[in-house]
Amino acid sequence: MTLVAFYAPMKPPTHPNPSGDREMARNLMKAIEAGPATVDLVSELRVHDAVGNPDEQARLRMLAKTEATRLIHELAANDTRLWVTYHNYYKAPDMIGPIVTRALNIPYVQIESSRAKSRLSGPWSAYAAAAETAADAADLIFYPTQLDLQTLKRDQVQHQKLALLRPFLPVTSLPANTYQPDGPILAAGMMRKRDKLDSYALIAETLAGLQTSDWRLNIAGDGPARPEVEALMKPFGDRVRFLGQLDRNGMGTAYAEASIFLWPGVNEAFGMVYLEAQAAGLPIVTQDRDGVRDVVLPSAYPLPEEGPQALARDLDQLLTDPGLRTLRSTAGRAMIEKNHLIGAATTSFWSAVHPLLDISI
Repeated sequence: MTLVAFYAPMKPPTHPNPSGDREMARNLMKAIEAGPATVDLVSELRVHDAVGNPDEQARLRMLAKTEATRLIHELAANDTRLWVTYHNYYKAPDMIGPIVTRALNIPYVQIESSRAKSRLSGPWSAYAAAAETAADAADLIFYPTQLDLQTLKRDQVQHQKLALLRPFLPVTSLPANTYQPDGPILAAGMMRKRDKLDSYALIAETLAGLQTSDWRLNIAGDGPARPEVEALMKPFGDRVRFLGQLDRNGMGTAYAEASIFLWPGVNEAFGMVYLEAQAAGLPIVTQDRDGVRDVVLPSAYPLPEEGPQALARDLDQLLTDPGLRTLRSTAGRAMIEKNHLIGAATTSFWSAVHPLLDISI
């Protein structure tokens, strides 16, 4: 078995606070290990700087150098044949992987790496330079969306390969089909200022523009902007129900009870909720945005500049056409089963990595 060294500079998969980044790191380790490999989380050093503090960045750079020295000696003693870094970007650059892989002469792979040369000046300048250096050193970079591919291709170095690794659910098969074509609409998102709140505002404007009055909306989520979200939904009275923040089982129940998933996706990287909702059979109402279009069933989703009126038209069409809801439900589940389960991720990963290692898959 190939031994793979795994590192997530933004947030290690062992971090106590839940987040999408932590969940994705855990899922990636599972997907890689489902192939011909044993995956070892070789470092839990978190180098994330959210505020742009050059002194803190300098301190973390020193810790990273010390960690790299430790790992060179430690990994040289076993059969480590590949290094994988998840989420190298200007606020959390990989300052360990390039040093270790160069010293051990092993392939260096990144997953969801971001290029941000505009940050080479300003409070993150040193960190942005480190992120660019790490990206340049990578033999292979996996990208999850076409938007990520654009900047990666722009700055791609000569020896480097780029490969698609679609966002995926950490399961090998779809959940049971319990789709309820006459259930309520479901929206799900953290209640925070800016992008999330903007999505909730679009939902409120969409509901106000509906022609049909035969609808109900469940909202899963909570957070510091809940009072603002509640104020947005107040005009609709008891047709809107707040479910609060739900765990995995609770979200499974919410999906199973719903008939449509509504989320505009303002500035979403891609949004795991879209994958979960479609796996449960929910047709999607959203906007045609970067990232979102990579994880939803292809359709003529309205552009953001078309506004909430276009979202209302789409939602009206689904609400009044049960046959269309069922058709999109079936097609969405089929797309998830084909492209967005862990088996597809394992195959995509090892197909691209195989030439670097010359091993069978």
